[in-house]
Amino acid sequence: MISRRAYRTDLSDARWALIEPAVSAWRAARAEAGLGLAAPVHELREIVSAILYVNRTGIAWEYLPHDFPPCKTVYDYYAKWEREGLTVTIHDLLRVKVREQAGRAAEPTAAIIDARVVKASSNVPNASQGYDAGKRTKGRKQHIATDTLGLLLAVAITAASVQDTNGGKSVVSELAAAHPAVTTGWVDGGYKNGFLDHAAGAGIAFTVVPKPEGQKGFAPLPRRWAVERTFGWLVLHRRLVRDYETLPERSATMIHWAMIDNMTRRLTGESTPTWRDDQPESGELSLT
Repeated sequence: MISRRAYRTDLSDARWALIEPAVSAWRAARAEAGLGLAAPVHELREIVSAILYVNRTGIAWEYLPHDFPPCKTVYDYYAKWEREGLTVTIHDLLRVKVREQAGRAAEPTAAIIDARVVKASSNVPNASQGYDAGKRTKGRKQHIATDTLGLLLAVAITAASVQDTNGGKSVVSELAAAHPAVTTGWVDGGYKNGFLDHAAGAGIAFTVVPKPEGQKGFAPLPRRWAVERTFGWLVLHRRLVRDYETLPERSATMIHWAMIDNMTRRLTGESTPTWRDDQPESGELSLT
């Protein structure tokens, strides 16, 4: 149990129970393999809570509050879990639970693909950035595939200059490999014949859902609205409003953590509220 006051981003007991088996099994496997030089010092729950704090608030790792484990320790876990596939494993296990809770099969059969451009921080290498002339933005592009519930199935991070058609091909390749049951899907008019042909070769028939003639600005479109809502969920996490990650794969991992946060809340309906001091005794004045 932690002795500090809780942050709004902290895991409730029920949300931690959804994640704990996977991270505990990871730590046990490393200990069995002799990869730890000493007994663990920090609670895994605190490591996860610190990652979620950075993800939701958007702060730099170095500005983690001092009552969390040291920022370099937290980032080391974050990077190891990404490299060893644990973050994706946790994410995918939760996605199955959310689908089953909604009365769906564990594996989806349909997908929606879309992309959005995100400005990049100055620490992002120019080699992994680009300029999107349509959005008039320099940065990176997040290409994602979701199921019809808006749950993430695949993600690819490219320079913003990469066209949706080409970035979509990367997403389709990942989607087909990870979710062979997906055979149909929807995209917007930015995805051209090259993408449709590539997807058909992977066994997925995508339908283009065009904007209504004369439409100006944003409006939800049939079938495609679910992926737009997913982007809305992502930008609630301030670390994803701008791309601060030096490596593109770290950007994808931030997206996975945002969805882990989203799905644990959906599964439990719980979150830990921010701390509150005890109420003053009767007759005392409150200064809050």
